[in-house]
Amino acid sequence: MVVMASFFSRPAAGRHEFSDVLGFVWRRWRAHPACLAWTLVGIAIATVADVMMPLLAGWLVSDVSRPAQGGALHHVMRDVAGLTGLGVGGILARRMAYVSISHLTSRVMSTIVTEAFARVQRFSSEWHASNFAGSTVRRITRGLGAIDTLGDTLLLMLAPEVIILCVTTAVLAFHWALMGLVLAVGAVALIGLSVMLTLGYVAPSAQLANRWDTRMGATLSDAVTCNAVVKAYGAEAREDARLAWVANRWRGRMLRSWLRGTNSANLQNLAALAMRMALIAGVALLWAKGRAGPGDVAYVLTMMFVIQGYLRDIGQQISVVQRSVNEMGELVALFHMKPDVADAPGAGRLVVGAGHIRFEHVAFGYTRQHGRLLFDDLNLDIAPGSRVALVGPSGSGKTTLTRLLQRLYDVNGGRITIDGTDIATVTQASLRGQIAIVPQEPLLFHRSVAENIAYGRPDATAAEIAHAARQANAADFIDRLPRGYATMVGERGVKLSGGERQRIVIARAFLSRARIVIMDEATSSLDSHSELLVQQAMERLMAGRTVLVIAHRLSTVMGLDRIIVFRHGRVWEDGTHAELMARHGGIYRELFEIQSR
Repeated sequence: MVVMASFFSRPAAGRHEFSDVLGFVWRRWRAHPACLAWTLVGIAIATVADVMMPLLAGWLVSDVSRPAQGGALHHVMRDVAGLTGLGVGGILARRMAYVSISHLTSRVMSTIVTEAFARVQRFSSEWHASNFAGSTVRRITRGLGAIDTLGDTLLLMLAPEVIILCVTTAVLAFHWALMGLVLAVGAVALIGLSVMLTLGYVAPSAQLANRWDTRMGATLSDAVTCNAVVKAYGAEAREDARLAWVANRWRGRMLRSWLRGTNSANLQNLAALAMRMALIAGVALLWAKGRAGPGDVAYVLTMMFVIQGYLRDIGQQISVVQRSVNEMGELVALFHMKPDVADAPGAGRLVVGAGHIRFEHVAFGYTRQHGRLLFDDLNLDIAPGSRVALVGPSGSGKTTLTRLLQRLYDVNGGRITIDGTDIATVTQASLRGQIAIVPQEPLLFHRSVAENIAYGRPDATAAEIAHAARQANAADFIDRLPRGYATMVGERGVKLSGGERQRIVIARAFLSRARIVIMDEATSSLDSHSELLVQQAMERLMAGRTVLVIAHRLSTVMGLDRIIVFRHGRVWEDGTHAELMARHGGIYRELFEIQSR
């Protein structure tokens, strides 16, 4: 009664997820009709062979119960040959089904992982800032494993179980209508009980366990990624305790899910046993009344031996399907999410000539700020080829301005143009391909030096890569590396120093040939020698380009063409270093004097 109450009081969300995931998988299967058809045909033939086995066994018992004369011996040999043929045919048909489903599942998994990766890559910066990388990877990998399990369970296990129950019911009903009715009612009741227990009793606990599984993956990823900080503060024991707390709750949720699965299986096995005993008692009663012979009894007993495995497993298979659906739920949810920033229909390709940037009546506020605007009617004109510093306290809008220019976020109002073209009307890829980024904390892939430099132009030649490295003052240290440009840099570039990583990023910007450059105080964390090399490279990179420099140390922007001071999302001051220093009581002058002291 508790189970029934739990099922009927449970929200429809779980049942909706069940149909949603199955529909998702079915659409992927339909994309490969040949593999799907051969799988179903093979399993159908093998299952029919299984159903025919008890029938031929009954004929064999009837034939051997007669005197061993010529005609009876011929019938016996025919029955033996038939059983052999069914056995061989079943083996070949199953092989065909297994080979076909292997091709089907591998293709579907490959398609889904590439599609999921593509979608995640296109989610907004806001989404990535709010989701652990480890938990995102866990959602995808766990879902892929569930697809394999789901395909095997539905096509290789549940499908033959349904076929064998239908065919066996029909054969029984043909001989004894009441026996067929008992099997039909019992099978429907057993399947209904299995579905009800699975969705209403097991599924809720499995969903909760999966959420904690995702959280544990996120906790592991967070600690491993920040291992340098953990070591710096000697916090290994503290992180151990943090993971143990999460793991303990994950264990409790998983244990409850497993125990509910065991309880469900026990109830289903009891129901299947009751149905089998009813059928055996029925055929014994028919024999007692003279309406069934030894062959009929042998047929029913053999048939029960064949289907009892199916009846026993059908509940377990439904439970496996439920677990697979739960494990795929978060993966399928990724496919329902819409990117916050999407290309407009028919978006064209941006070609930047001069690099003239304009912000026209721009309004913008972050979602997490609950409607409060950071920029309200912002107007800004940045001349082509000018070098502009963005200055101001934290939260004033400097970084947000550059993110809007890259269209990492969409504006709430107004527009941003480059050479007169609204950036919302062009593809994001073409827009960002025209903007080179030199961040404060350079990020490198765990790939070769050459691949990292050529990331903006993967078709660049070795000579072009080397020339970009020389422009960025990176060629000397690259030549000293064990394998030169083929040296792997480690995860996030950890095998290189901060200055070396920064020069690799600048070389990447040189090679990209972008007309617009965004720099985020790229020398703030470098030693004096590295800072000098990076500054020289940056001066060369700025030449002939439109440059935006997010400035923290004002001494580094004194020679730029223009300095824009932001405060609370507004342009507070605008001019050259000399002009701003001439303003008594000005923000820039005050900040500069504080830093000078």
